[in-house]
Amino acid sequence: MDGGEARAVRQRLESLLRAGVEQLPRARAAAPPAPASSEPGPAPAGPAPPEGTPPEEQAAALELLRGEVAACTRCGGLAAARANTVFGSGPADARLVFFGEAPGADEDASGEPFVGRAGQLLTKIIEACNLRREEVYIMNVLKCRPPGNRTPLPGEVANCRPFFERQLQIIRPEFICCLGASAARALLDTGDSIGRLRGRWFQYGSAQVLCTYHPSYLLRKPEAKRDVWDDMKRLMARMGVTL
Repeated sequence: MDGGEARAVRQRLESLLRAGVEQLPRARAAAPPAPASSEPGPAPAGPAPPEGTPPEEQAAALELLRGEVAACTRCGGLAAARANTVFGSGPADARLVFFGEAPGADEDASGEPFVGRAGQLLTKIIEACNLRREEVYIMNVLKCRPPGNRTPLPGEVANCRPFFERQLQIIRPEFICCLGASAARALLDTGDSIGRLRGRWFQYGSAQVLCTYHPSYLLRKPEAKRDVWDDMKRLMARMGVTL
């Protein structure tokens, strides 16, 4: 790296620090493989659409990717057991993406993300932020339901990574809210607990990232709702949304 490149990197890091970003994603280690079929893995994510791409073109790109997800059998056990793949929902040019872990039984049955009890609570959280669910994009790390709603395996995350990375490249959100440790670890390549990740800003591509508890955790531990609301106030303040 020559002097000019080093200066540019230093200036970029100083700019991120002034913006409140404390950590960047680290390089990923190879993940153990998931039980898989003989099908080839998903194609690597292509280049991000250029800035200023019309929303209808972003929506068309998402629909093409949705078809690829629906045809995927890379995780053989998950593909054999699923009723539907759960791609994501919301406007293709959303400013904010809520990024969760994996579909549950209700989501598997409907093909839509966050429609069960945890999803209903997420909708209430969104509405409390003076937003409508239709204004944000909602998606998960995995596109198929793990058996018994267990935590995604590292190989399953690796198989789905090209899909969720491409989704985010197409949407180009300004903000991403990771819901729970699995989502945060997948996006940020960190082993930290959600408790350590909360209250800090991270960067993923051009998006600013904030992490909070998953709504399903709040169903088990309602007293944590205060912490999530603190996180939402921090996020809305950064987005310029009045509460």
